[in-house]
Amino acid sequence: MATNESQVDPAQFVQNLRQFRYRELMMVAATLAVVAGSIVFYPGRENLTAGVQSTVTVELLVLFVGVAVVAGVVKGMIGFGYALITTPIFASVIDPTMAVVVLAIPPWMLNMFQIGETDTGLTFVREEWVLIALAAVGTIVGVVFLAEFDAGPIVPFLIGVIIFGYVVFQLVQNFVTVEKAHHPLGLSTAGFLEGFLLAAANLGPLLPAYFHTFERDTERYIGGLSMVLGVVFTIRLLQMALFTDLLTTYRIWLGSVIAVVTIVGLLIGTYLRRLEIDETKFNWFVVSLLFVISLNIFRNTIPALFL
Repeated sequence: MATNESQVDPAQFVQNLRQFRYRELMMVAATLAVVAGSIVFYPGRENLTAGVQSTVTVELLVLFVGVAVVAGVVKGMIGFGYALITTPIFASVIDPTMAVVVLAIPPWMLNMFQIGETDTGLTFVREEWVLIALAAVGTIVGVVFLAEFDAGPIVPFLIGVIIFGYVVFQLVQNFVTVEKAHHPLGLSTAGFLEGFLLAAANLGPLLPAYFHTFERDTERYIGGLSMVLGVVFTIRLLQMALFTDLLTTYRIWLGSVIAVVTIVGLLIGTYLRRLEIDETKFNWFVVSLLFVISLNIFRNTIPALFL
């Protein structure tokens, strides 16, 4: 999985951007969108924490930023993990529904950026259009669920069980791989549930787990995830903005600010991925991350459900 593209040529990047090349346009547009959101919707110094809740301090917001940067590094390295890391931590401090809404913006930016960075385009859409379509349907259903129902900790807990089960499966099977194998029913189910779970709980481990088992081309793995997740988060944001009262101006601002600082982590993670990640390290990193995430989800949900 090593690659020789670890060096970045700023001059070439600018030249390609001036020529309106697809990759550079996607990366810059995603970045500028969240920068604009963080400026346009700035609530004023006296209202920095007013839209969260009274117990949230500026110091805690700084901690959120640090967590987001670390999660950005992980996303840049392996193509997923941002929402899985940030959502359980944010939701343990602020209202879970608000955490889900706010944390829809940074992943949107990250995935749109990585669509360009990995050069994932219409070829993937033509090959996997069913997956993308079902993920879109699942997203619409999930946003409706989020707006109408309060599922409490049960949804995150079930997601934690799924993640933990996948970790055990991979360890027992010694990182089983079926390279580039496509199972239409399995892929369709993973796509629909990915969209639903991301929209309802901002936690979507199913598609990364599926791709990790059946797709080991790093750029396609990461680019494909980014394409699907980019569609999911775009639909989520549009649906929340147009058909619900979930996406307030304050939440847009806070999500945009978190996304802006996350860019630092994303660039670091992207560099590390391009520098050198062999398959064994990649496998252990993915499975270890999922294991830690499952434990964190259990820590936050088991007491509420069973104690």
